[in-house]
Amino acid sequence: MNKEEDLSMFFIDTSRHGQAVYDPIVNQSLDNYLINDLALEGHGLIMYINAPCVIIGKNQNAYAEVDLDYLEKNDITLVRRTGGGGAVYQDYGNIVFENIVVGDTSHYGDFSYYAQPIIAALTALGIKGVQLKGRNDIVVDDLKISGMSMVKVENALAAGGTLLYDLDTQQARRVLTPNQDKLKTKGVKSVDKRVSNLKPLLKGDLADLSTEAFKEALLKEIFHTEDLDSIQRYTLTDEDWAIIDQRVADFYGKDEWNYGSNPGFHYYKTAYYPGVGTVAFNFNISDGLITDFKTYGDMSFGQPDQVDQAMIGKTYDQAGIAAGLNAGNYQDNIGKLAIEDLVSLILN
Repeated sequence: MNKEEDLSMFFIDTSRHGQAVYDPIVNQSLDNYLINDLALEGHGLIMYINAPCVIIGKNQNAYAEVDLDYLEKNDITLVRRTGGGGAVYQDYGNIVFENIVVGDTSHYGDFSYYAQPIIAALTALGIKGVQLKGRNDIVVDDLKISGMSMVKVENALAAGGTLLYDLDTQQARRVLTPNQDKLKTKGVKSVDKRVSNLKPLLKGDLADLSTEAFKEALLKEIFHTEDLDSIQRYTLTDEDWAIIDQRVADFYGKDEWNYGSNPGFHYYKTAYYPGVGTVAFNFNISDGLITDFKTYGDMSFGQPDQVDQAMIGKTYDQAGIAAGLNAGNYQDNIGKLAIEDLVSLILN
């Protein structure tokens, strides 16, 4: 994205009556409202800060990814996003950015396109070595500062991620360490320790900015202005908020959505694949046949439940598992992986 394209963006102000909204369930529901209901033509950008929470991907097993007992004891909210991606901890030291695009979705799946304004803004603020690494991580000298996800609905998409500014990384590692007693087998991925906050990397007058102040500085760089009041913007109205509130009450705020179900099948196999992310299978076997099957993971695209359905009734051997994966179009619904790798994972 070049500077002219940056200037064609407009800012979507998600404050409520002039006050910032920190409720993570409300904030996480915003992109769904903006692309499904409001549907403002063009390229909008939202940016907000959440109270302490853990955000999980739509295809993840909350009971395997997160220590839910710890969340409850420490008043940390669990929120499920409608897009894919992994589990992330957020608090008042974290910034969320989201591109809301209605109309031209030709850049769907292109994380580099939507990461570029953030990378350019951070570079302009004096942070060196910022780049996109892998499929969807923004790094500084190989230390992760942001993970991105994307979701598309008809002619609209939401593409965004997090920025670690002054995050409590110790809390993040604690909360994302799952309670192994809740799993039938071990193997859940460990928390990535190669992460970095941005605040220690800032120099001079920028070094002591609050998260809100840094967010403002970032927006000024993205929109190439010294006065954010001068940029094109849309501010959510009372009518918008009434619909958002109803969506939260009816769906996004419910435990059935955020926690999901824990099938508790006997076997739980998981592995991390570069370029795809974590893939996990939870299943039962009876008399040599697969009787129950559930796919989890970081995948942003496809329909993993097609794989689940195709695996039922297949023999628990190399030929049967391969047949089920192929019948479920595993490359479209899980990721571009060698079938031998997934067969080995399930049989191991």
